[in-house]
Amino acid sequence: MKQMFLRLERATTALSMYFACAMLAMAAGLGVFQILTRFVLEKPAEWTEVLIRFSLIWMVFMGIPMAFRQGAMVSVDVLYRWASDRHKRVLDTVVMLASLLLITVIIIVGWDYSQRGRVQTIIGLEDYSMFWAYIAMPVGGLFAVLGIVGNFLDPKRLELETAQ
Repeated sequence: MKQMFLRLERATTALSMYFACAMLAMAAGLGVFQILTRFVLEKPAEWTEVLIRFSLIWMVFMGIPMAFRQGAMVSVDVLYRWASDRHKRVLDTVVMLASLLLITVIIIVGWDYSQRGRVQTIIGLEDYSMFWAYIAMPVGGLFAVLGIVGNFLDPKRLELETAQ
């Protein structure tokens, strides 16, 4: 069961990371397009600024699962180094529960925002509602839950390995 969950978690975390990378590429491409239209063609495309902002929001929330999976989100390096083996597992449990609590709040608040944002339109893209920007919070949060539990079951402490 544990291995099956970890396979699912690896797949979903990889998917979220690919999506985050695509959002970064989209933001960069739109930024170049915006510079060309504004300064070269002297006809700015206002919608690009809004899409850059939204793609960066999606990039952050879809990148969070990888940070949690690598153990780099809630950094308790000093405590972890001082703790005995028995206390390390207790510390892992406390960090996992605190992280899950935080992500639960993000999911609930993000869902609430997205529901309220359905009636708001996006400036520059009036055909679309703010729902599509706000939904990044609960979607990224759901992916992060898998990363948090995955890191608890199969810990990776990459920040400790690269520390000097």
